[in-house]
Amino acid sequence: MHPLVSVIIPFYNDPYVGEALASALAQTYPEVEIIVVNDGATKHADKIAPYLNRIVYLVKSNGGTASALNHGIRASSGEYIAWLSSDDRFYPRKLSVQIPRMQAAGAMISYTAFDLIDECGQITQRHVTHPYRDDISFYTAMLTCNPVNGCTVVMHRRLLEKVGLFDSALPYTHDVDLWYRMMLAGCRFDYIDKPLTQYRWHSQMGTVRHRPVIEQELAATRAKYAGRMADYIRSLSGR
Repeated sequence: MHPLVSVIIPFYNDPYVGEALASALAQTYPEVEIIVVNDGATKHADKIAPYLNRIVYLVKSNGGTASALNHGIRASSGEYIAWLSSDDRFYPRKLSVQIPRMQAAGAMISYTAFDLIDECGQITQRHVTHPYRDDISFYTAMLTCNPVNGCTVVMHRRLLEKVGLFDSALPYTHDVDLWYRMMLAGCRFDYIDKPLTQYRWHSQMGTVRHRPVIEQELAATRAKYAGRMADYIRSLSGR
């Protein structure tokens, strides 16, 4: 039995979207629904055209990545949800590895190592990884950094139904905000120490172009949850 996985690809003026789509369509896992959400793009949508008969294509006014992800999730049918940025790529066996591992572990969310690629799709760093010896170490790390690359994540739909979707009021830290809510709901993050995604680092990515604003938003998001996270960590450690 292979549960359906919905892969959500938010798209806004990204020239790499064709590569992302090709990688999602190349999955060896047999049950995949691919949903591309055009978030008010004004260019590069032509790169999606060759794939339209194999995907679900949604168009909406521009509202940011979180709103596009939420739009795709609401339209999806999968038992599991994966997020693929339009400039990143999945390895062909990503879902074939990740879904059985989650099923065996009873995991509601998992994340993995990844490889870094450049503008030309060449690997610049292999097996970028953030392993932690236990859950408390992971939660403590989340107070000062974000070890979870969103495009390595697969989530069970029931978890999103429990904690809610991404906060569309957060342009850049919607992922961190969601991870905090999941942790505080008692959800354990399962880690798979295999690079199953290629994460593209390039000069036009939002992480590079908007760094000062991102850092401000990240500080505010961490401050919002710092007290509750500290109390939760203390409760787990018995202190």
